[in-house]
Amino acid sequence: MALQLGDIVPDFTQASTEGPIHFHDWAQGAWVVLFSHPKDYTPVCTTELGTVAKLKPEFDKRNVKVIGLSVDGLENHGGWAADIEETQGAKLNFPLIADTDRSVSNLYGMIHPNASDTLTVRSVFIIDPNKKLRLSLTYPASTGRNFDEILRVIDSLQLTDGHKVATPANWTQGGDVIIVPSVDNETAKTLFPGGWEEQKPYLRVVKQPA
Repeated sequence: MALQLGDIVPDFTQASTEGPIHFHDWAQGAWVVLFSHPKDYTPVCTTELGTVAKLKPEFDKRNVKVIGLSVDGLENHGGWAADIEETQGAKLNFPLIADTDRSVSNLYGMIHPNASDTLTVRSVFIIDPNKKLRLSLTYPASTGRNFDEILRVIDSLQLTDGHKVATPANWTQGGDVIIVPSVDNETAKTLFPGGWEEQKPYLRVVKQPA
């Protein structure tokens, strides 16, 4: 059965560019972004890994560990890392799993047979410190991912975990948010003493909590 939001993600042990990864142990106490790549030495994947390497300080600020996956072997990963640094101006600074037996890819449903029966699609999994799946995205091989959007979702998840708010369409860090419907107005007065704009009884817009 496919992984669903709120599920505890499966544990695994697999080789990587930073040594064997025992996933649950490696992830301990952090948020995780696990993302797959169709193949090493491919153009879109090269730009993606370079982008994530450049964004690593942003992930670090949010207590997020990033880990990539490809079905190619470590010998390919090493040479490809040099190409990524040369062409993208960023050194690979996070582990890249060598899922040569496709065990992790199959465990997480990263291979879609009608797209390709051997290569992984561009899957993204955001996993919280309780090892629960909080977001999953699937992109076709021809479309590179928007990692600014991944960071935006993490900001939203971390904010809404700590406050009784939800984030509206196109929200970014610092923007107005919405009081969740389960909070009545009396409770909201305590939680949001600065007040809010009530556009509808179910749509109460408030400044983002600190």
